[in-house]
Amino acid sequence: MASSMSGMFSGQQPPGAHPVGGPGGPGQPSFASAAPRTQGSNTLVDELEASFEACFASLVSQDYVNGTDQEEIRTGVDQCIQKFLDVARQTECFFLQKRLQLSVQKPEQVVKEDVSELRNELQRKEMLVQKHLTKLHHWQQVLEDVSGQHRKPSDLPPPGPLAFLEQASANLPPAPLKPN
Repeated sequence: MASSMSGMFSGQQPPGAHPVGGPGGPGQPSFASAAPRTQGSNTLVDELEASFEACFASLVSQDYVNGTDQEEIRTGVDQCIQKFLDVARQTECFFLQKRLQLSVQKPEQVVKEDVSELRNELQRKEMLVQKHLTKLHHWQQVLEDVSGQHRKPSDLPPPGPLAFLEQASANLPPAPLKPN
């Protein structure tokens, strides 16, 4: 998998992306902290980071804070955000292409990941069901305790999951009718 990701760091771009090359050369990773940025040698990750920083810089810049032309400020911020979104789309496209390559080269890996995700989801849902069952038993016990204090032993309803609610609702006065 690491070798299939080398394209992102060596200048390989998705179709329609701006050509950039990494300072480490082909096949060698180029991270932002590993080498200083130079014009024309940014990787896709470097461009994404730079455009993200530019978004914040445009929002906190003194030029914008002291500026009087709101339309100019809005245009500058919009351009920075649009650049960030464009680079983010290129990055997403890159990872989708790598995912497609992986699914073609190793389809069993994709199936294993899907099975693992489904198991995790099933486990999470089982825990949620257990949590709700615990709460249900607690409130059934509370309802039983409350209704048991107001009844004689001969008034006990037949056992069942809704028996407590049926008995409690039978003791309630009828609701007043609303005038139309």
